[in-house]
Amino acid sequence: MAVGRSEKGDGIFMFPMRQGIIVWLYSLKHSKQLRKYGNVHYVSKRLKYAVLYCNMDEAEETMRKLASLPFVKRVEPSYRPYVKVEFESKADKEREYEYGI
Repeated sequence: MAVGRSEKGDGIFMFPMRQGIIVWLYSLKHSKQLRKYGNVHYVSKRLKYAVLYCNMDEAEETMRKLASLPFVKRVEPSYRPYVKVEFESKADKEREYEYGI
């Protein structure tokens, strides 16, 4: 089981790392069946897709199972866990440049 780290990096908390999966559907009448594969977070009626979350360890296997269902058009992983979320301020860069002169 993948376990996340605290923001300070001083310890481990016991929440499992989660992975979002976007499931494109042919019809929304089967969207309730997705609940047995993970937590359904959102269902778009207009675009016919659902977002569900499962444990990161089980994500590949869950995606494979979902892709084999007859009412599923396409399955895509969410790349949010892999995106860097620490941003630098533009003002900080400008100050560094001013002091460098």
